[in-house]
Amino acid sequence: MSQKLKDILYKVSLVSTRGDMETAISHLAFDSRKVQAGSVFIAMPGTQVDGHDYIEKALDRGAVAVVCEIMPRELREGIAYIQVLNSSKALGLMAGNFYGQPSGKLKLVAVTGTNGKTTTVTLLHQLFSELGYTCGLISTVENKIDHKTIPASHTTPDAIAINELLLQMLKAGCTHCFMEASSHAIVQERTAGLRFAGAMFSNISHDHLDYHGSFDAYIQAKKKLFDELPKEAFALVNADDKRGMVMLQNCKGRHFTFGLRYPADFKGKILANSLQGLEMDLEGKQVWFRLIGEFNAYNLLGVLGIALLLGEEEDEILRQLSRLKGAPGRFDQVVHAGITAIIDYAHTPDALENVLTTIQKLRTGGETLISLVGCGGNRDRSKRPIMAKKACQLSDQVIFTSDNPRDEDPMNIIGEMEAGISPVDHKKTLIIADRRAAIKAACNMAKKGDIILIAGKGHETYQEIRGVKHPFDDKEIVKEFLNLLHQE
Repeated sequence: MSQKLKDILYKVSLVSTRGDMETAISHLAFDSRKVQAGSVFIAMPGTQVDGHDYIEKALDRGAVAVVCEIMPRELREGIAYIQVLNSSKALGLMAGNFYGQPSGKLKLVAVTGTNGKTTTVTLLHQLFSELGYTCGLISTVENKIDHKTIPASHTTPDAIAINELLLQMLKAGCTHCFMEASSHAIVQERTAGLRFAGAMFSNISHDHLDYHGSFDAYIQAKKKLFDELPKEAFALVNADDKRGMVMLQNCKGRHFTFGLRYPADFKGKILANSLQGLEMDLEGKQVWFRLIGEFNAYNLLGVLGIALLLGEEEDEILRQLSRLKGAPGRFDQVVHAGITAIIDYAHTPDALENVLTTIQKLRTGGETLISLVGCGGNRDRSKRPIMAKKACQLSDQVIFTSDNPRDEDPMNIIGEMEAGISPVDHKKTLIIADRRAAIKAACNMAKKGDIILIAGKGHETYQEIRGVKHPFDDKEIVKEFLNLLHQE
């Protein structure tokens, strides 16, 4: 596949150009190691490295054109140079042009928010597959083209990977794609140039402040997705989250809301909530769902709203939704010898509070709730004491352990968590830095009827320590110890 450089640059804000804009381009690359003969190399400033420092390496590997924010001092003969205002945005627009604008040829829906993104897009993919469509999925857990799984490495892939995926989806006959849009991806312009049929906002709470710098900047990152929607797209927001209406300010798309508490276009009410599922009233229709907890009631309402806005019939949506399960690692249950272990990805204060509050509402009597909680290394440190405090407030016993420590000492992370708890709460806590040993201890402590929450990693099948990802699966490990320690 080869295209003229000038065609790939359609709609990119140019500052200046040097060389032949008719140059044939066969490949896009922003990593100099992936440059091939005939590539255009997009030099992007980054938090760790600056792509401008690798322009010469890219040219040595066969790049025939360079897109950059700062022109090199020395320009090579026969190379096309394009100076742009924003390399990251340029990459998104160029990727869309290069791959033939695949996002505009199917119904692409983005879901953003602190919590609920993965469950929402997973449910949408399952729902529309059951409704008879061939669909794509881009999520934290996995990417899917119809039912073929492609491993995911980021919440939202880079702009080239997204457009490649969308083109593959089109070739496979996909008519819809549902994708998570993380705040990092929106700010880094990984979604630039994508043509969305609609976007949904779930909620916003304390997360990623290490990257965004402030809560307001985090909110604005989410809002950017809605600010850039075309007028024909729908914008669906959670009416019960006070930032929901903020997302709609300056949004040119069609505005819609969902919620449990305040007036909304798509309104629901929880009638019953147990470890077996949810019963809800949806505009006069009573429906039972396999998913559990108030947070999943919001996810289900969001899915219902999106499906209706995409033109599907309500009764069939509800019939199919009532049969579906959630995403892996989201309130995932293992039951053995009367002990219930819940594995959940909750890694923010709000998500942890949601899952613990849900468990509290499901308790029927004398069960002990044992929570195993850690915090990731090299991430927002300010949430560590808050998460520890919430864990202690809403649990009978708490084990502080290691999550993905990355380059930090797990005991230092745990020390920062402990700073958030009161002297009284110290009596109900244990510190076991080794996560496997911590899970074993929780299983040892549990008696018939008790509940164990293992929070923070959910679907992940690794533990990241000093740059190495070691095999580690919370669900498999808790199964192993429950079977071993509580043989019926």
